[in-house]
Amino acid sequence: MWKPIIGLALAVSLSGCAQEAGHSIDGGTFGNATMNNTQIMNGEREWTVQLANRFAAEVPTTITFDFNSAHLDAAARATLDRQAHWIKQFPEVRFRVYGHTDAVGSAAYNKRLGQRRANAAVAYLTSRGISRSRLEAVVSFGETRPLVQTQARERRNRRTVTEVTGFLKRHPTVMDGKYAQIIYRDYIQSAQSRTVLTGIEVSEIGE
Repeated sequence: MWKPIIGLALAVSLSGCAQEAGHSIDGGTFGNATMNNTQIMNGEREWTVQLANRFAAEVPTTITFDFNSAHLDAAARATLDRQAHWIKQFPEVRFRVYGHTDAVGSAAYNKRLGQRRANAAVAYLTSRGISRSRLEAVVSFGETRPLVQTQARERRNRRTVTEVTGFLKRHPTVMDGKYAQIIYRDYIQSAQSRTVLTGIEVSEIGE
C-alpha cells in the first residue's frame, strides 16, 4: 500500500530537482501543496509575502515588449537594473520571472514567446551579477493572465513580471530562521560608510 505513495513522492521530488530554469507554470502538484503547508507552519510563507510586498513597493516589477519580440529595450533594461540592484541586497532570497504575451497568435506560439521573454529577463539579471540559481524563468501567456482584456495588440499584456518566491534553504540566515532580519534589512548603500558632520567633528560610520 505504501509503495505507490512513496514512489509518487520520490518521482515528484526528482522531477522538481531536475527542472531547469525556464519552464511552464505548474498548475499545482502534491509537492507544491506540501511545500506550501510547510511554509505556512514554520512561518516562512508569511515572511515571503512580506518581502514580496516590499519588493513590489520599492522596485518596478514589470517590463514590457514590442509586438512579437523578446528584445529588451532601454526602458526594460533600466527597470531590470533597478531590480538587480534590489535583489543583490537580499542574497538569501529566490525570485521568479513570469513571461506573458497579448492574445494575438496561437496559444502554442505565445507560450514559446512568453518563455523567450522570461529567459531574456533572467539572462539580463544574471549579467548584472545575480546568481542563476536564485532566478527562475516561468512562462505564461496573454490568454491566461492579461492585464487588459482584449483580443487586440496590447503592450501592457506583453510583459514579464519579477516576483519574490521564497528563501534559499542552505543560506545561514535562513537556516537560523532569521527571516525578520532579512525582511527589515536596510539597503546595503544605506549601511555603507558615510560621513557625518557633528559640529566640527567628522566621523565615519559603517555597518
